[in-house]
Amino acid sequence: MDDNVMKLIDTHAHIDVDRFDEDRDQVVARAREAGLVAIVNMGDTMESSLRSVKLTQQYDLLYAGVGIHPEEAKALVTQNEMDQLAKWTEMDKVIAIGEIGLDYYWCKDAELRELQRQVFIQQLDLAKQMHLPVCVHNRDAHGDTLEILKREAKGVRGVMHCFSGSLEMAKELLKLDWFIGVDGPLTFKNAAKLPEIVQAVPLESILVETDCPYMAPVPMRGKRNEPAFVLHVAEKLAQLRGESLEKIAEQTTKNAQELYKIK
Repeated sequence: MDDNVMKLIDTHAHIDVDRFDEDRDQVVARAREAGLVAIVNMGDTMESSLRSVKLTQQYDLLYAGVGIHPEEAKALVTQNEMDQLAKWTEMDKVIAIGEIGLDYYWCKDAELRELQRQVFIQQLDLAKQMHLPVCVHNRDAHGDTLEILKREAKGVRGVMHCFSGSLEMAKELLKLDWFIGVDGPLTFKNAAKLPEIVQAVPLESILVETDCPYMAPVPMRGKRNEPAFVLHVAEKLAQLRGESLEKIAEQTTKNAQELYKIK
């Protein structure tokens, strides 16, 4: 790709899911046409982590995170599973432990919440051992997420994916030298505090992402989301910050390359 062409990185996708089985090649081609130089596909179960790893071998644009999502945490991660996750991270294009974290939105049961916390800590420990960054999912669990990161993730960098916390939480993450990830909800009418937050934090601390196939940004809302649509997130970020799209693309791409060591 010409060095003068605008480059973008979708730092959070799920194109391994069956909703892309019919046209995955075309989805990756459209991403390339939209200026994407990389897509980070996040695993959320052992099965999807394996699919993500395989996709990195199939498409030069793809990199992978491997991990178990809090909603999929039905038991502690076994030693065999930990060993397998560790083995995958030895591959060149496996660049993160993710998507991991806490999700209390659907989970009201105290024992299950405790299990989520334990699985989160197990995977943070793996990231520490493997010297890898993490991608953290946090829904309705801001206090516990931050407390665990401060206690268990010393020396680990990462991104708070699909950021939904307060400006105060964002500032705490910046102190840890973390990034905040923004996606489709930034473009929604009910974006709540997010527009003010992305104006208040340094651009050097923001990543753009899609979380596809979910939460397509305006003007694609209601459609299946895909990596090419990260352009609409970047455009909204540029509009809110009063900066050029080129500047947003350049800096968020640099940020992703810094966090994930994408060449």
